[in-house]
Amino acid sequence: MKHIISACFFLFSLCMTAQSVTVTVDQNVTLKEFFKQIENQTDYKFAFTDQIDTNKNYFNQKSTFKQTDIEKLITELNKTASVQFSIVGNNIFVKQKSQTTKPAKKKSKLTGHIFDDEKQPVIGANVYIKELETGVVTDVNGKYSIEVPNGSYTLQVSYVGFKNEEKRVSVSDDTKVNFNIDSDSQQLGEVIVMNNKAADIKTTQMSVNKLSMQEIKKIPVAMGEPDPLKSILTLPGVTNAGEASSGFNVRGGAADQNLILLDGAPVYADSHMFGFFSIFNADIVNGLDLYKGGIPSRFGGRVSSVLDVAQQTGDFEEYKVNGGIGIISSRLLVQGPIQKEKSSFILSGRASYAHLFMKLADNKNSAMFYDLNAKINHRFNANNTLSFSGYFGNDLFDINDRFASTYGSTMGILSWKHKFSDRLSSNLSGFYSDYRFNLEIPIESFKWDSNIKSYGLKYNWNFQQSEKFKINYGIDGLYYNFNPGVVAPTASDSQFNYKQLDKKYALEASAFIDFENQITEKLNFRYGLRYSSFYRLGPEPISTYENGQAVVYNPLYKIYEEGTPTGTINYKKGQAISTFNNFEPRAALSYAFNDETSIKASYNRMAQYIHILSNTQSPLPMSIWTPSGPFTKPQLLDQYALGYFKNFKDGDYSLETELFYKNVQNRIDYIDGADVLANNNIEQVILNGKARSYGMELLFRKNVGVFTGWVSYTLSRAEQKTPGRTAEEPGVANGNWYLSGYDKLHNLSIVGSYELNPKWSFNGNFTLQSGQPVTYANGYYEMGGIHVPNYSLRNENRLPLFHHLDVAATYTPKPDKKKGWQSYWVFSLYNIYNRKNAASMSFTTNEDTGANETRRLSIFGIVPGVSYNFKF
Repeated sequence: MKHIISACFFLFSLCMTAQSVTVTVDQNVTLKEFFKQIENQTDYKFAFTDQIDTNKNYFNQKSTFKQTDIEKLITELNKTASVQFSIVGNNIFVKQKSQTTKPAKKKSKLTGHIFDDEKQPVIGANVYIKELETGVVTDVNGKYSIEVPNGSYTLQVSYVGFKNEEKRVSVSDDTKVNFNIDSDSQQLGEVIVMNNKAADIKTTQMSVNKLSMQEIKKIPVAMGEPDPLKSILTLPGVTNAGEASSGFNVRGGAADQNLILLDGAPVYADSHMFGFFSIFNADIVNGLDLYKGGIPSRFGGRVSSVLDVAQQTGDFEEYKVNGGIGIISSRLLVQGPIQKEKSSFILSGRASYAHLFMKLADNKNSAMFYDLNAKINHRFNANNTLSFSGYFGNDLFDINDRFASTYGSTMGILSWKHKFSDRLSSNLSGFYSDYRFNLEIPIESFKWDSNIKSYGLKYNWNFQQSEKFKINYGIDGLYYNFNPGVVAPTASDSQFNYKQLDKKYALEASAFIDFENQITEKLNFRYGLRYSSFYRLGPEPISTYENGQAVVYNPLYKIYEEGTPTGTINYKKGQAISTFNNFEPRAALSYAFNDETSIKASYNRMAQYIHILSNTQSPLPMSIWTPSGPFTKPQLLDQYALGYFKNFKDGDYSLETELFYKNVQNRIDYIDGADVLANNNIEQVILNGKARSYGMELLFRKNVGVFTGWVSYTLSRAEQKTPGRTAEEPGVANGNWYLSGYDKLHNLSIVGSYELNPKWSFNGNFTLQSGQPVTYANGYYEMGGIHVPNYSLRNENRLPLFHHLDVAATYTPKPDKKKGWQSYWVFSLYNIYNRKNAASMSFTTNEDTGANETRRLSIFGIVPGVSYNFKF
């Protein structure tokens, strides 16, 4: 019997030692996770003392064992792990290695900057450490920072359109290593890796789209000029009111709900020539970020989106010139050092000359624009940098000497960046921004001038306690001066008298704090809070109304009418007319299933205290900004988003899908027939309602190869509701939800780029959208022999389906030439199949036949474009 038992024990031991496992360990695998891998595949159990912390990392390098005998596995792990494993029966004992074991290496910070061949910081470049199989991405300043054990490493830097760079570095203390990478966009047959465009799996940031200038310049647009603002219309969730319209709409929001920043300063208009061109010169723009949701706490003041546009920094070492000559406009950029390696400048200008061709054709109409961008940087030392950014632009219109208009923007921002230590840095900036609009009608002998000015101060701090915990916090202050307009006669026989509409003043102040916390290797959490205050200030006379209602309902005619003022309250200079305070919590989290797949969720509340007064779906240059006050409450947004993110084939392809829901309180609505132009009592034509939008966004990218591009699709609904204030009042559209003017049920964009050879590349863009909601006539009635259309409920109808296909070809005569005069041509066709998309529909009577008719207005058919671009 004893021999039988011994034989069984011997056979059992053979079975145990014969077990094989598949195991992967690296610097991020805890002992507890290693135990699970073994115990799920074998009958072994682990035994250890209290000195062993199973939640810590004891493995110093990455190793993968496939179907490896358990004893061989333990032998191999004992060579590198900082603990000792031993097998006794079916138990594996774990203990600390003796004191003679080599201590863990000290860790140091490895930091630096990545610059391109024009000495511009490269945002989003990949810095990869081969030996550790880990890496980081550069921030908005082109900086990277990572903590590594002391030792020797191979650093690789990659970015789309640039040659990969590699350096061998030795780290024994905090070390700085900078890289200068050269452009490589003309390499024939080369597979260009665009991992920076792969979905960012582990960060909490979602609902953000980034476009580099390389991408923007490849997207064909009308008139053949690269346009950063038009390019974002190819992204999911972004539309506008149609061709040649200004503004853009994000996730069903209005154009005035977008915060537009140029180097951190707000701008209040985004286009030239009524929407034909944006104010952003592609030559000087470094890149842009569009935040549609999950907006960090440092941003505030709008409830739809944030468009953050950054300008380039001038070259610190050599002078450079580049520009382009197009069909109706040209541009020129000059940059270089003021003091080598210490200070630099960059200056860029554009001007159109369509008015010259009009004169040659004996056309008395005139339309032109010009703008100027500038930036100066000075490095006092490694810890202090001072910069100034400025913009000035103007548009001039003259329609047959009957209508003349000028409008434009001026912006300037001065910023001081200070680095206290590797962990703490700050940015102090002061800015000025001004938008002005002037209108003159000679036949009526009057002119109208209006503007909005703002003065601001920001002080932000960034603190990095560790790679897993970061804090951003700061304070903002913004003072507004609103001038709705001055109406003045231009001749002695004018029927207009001088009139200054009531000026308005306001102060907006806020403080924010934002935490980024890596809870585990898979779970990241960002949470923050913004507190904002808004003060409507005197001097200003405020009208009072019976029952406090500036809009009254007429039950006889079943219409809303302007209320009659019963008196006036005169507020003194600096006296608070209205005060609003809001807490704006933000939260976002991400959970990574692995290195290729994650889900993310976010919530943000935002407050908006200023509004555009315009009852058109695309804001016009004469649209007036106004502050919240006694009759206009701040808009309040609650937005929820949930997303799924997936990279395929190591980032060669990526998929981003998101669901969103937005709810906006206190959205301005207008009574039927509202006149908002030069209205001194605007409260008499507006009502307070609410808005909501919800939908699904999809973005699929092909990131590598000679053919790259993306497909974006949005399925969404945008609605507005303004119920009656009493049971008797119908509100707007009978108090029911109705489609807002920004609803686009379907929105599809397909963007592709093909590199045929070093000389020729081709780009295309197809856009398809549901028609814009409009109100059609549903019948006519006769009054005094005149046919008058009768209209349906608001936005009950739609314009026809909107779609067009645009193509462009880029020809580089001497692609290998890297010095001296370099040039390329861009040939483009906008709307290649000549689709007559409807900008509007009007209902009128034919003067010849007297018949009722509907007329479609189209802006563009097919539009050819050509530009010659150069640099030296």
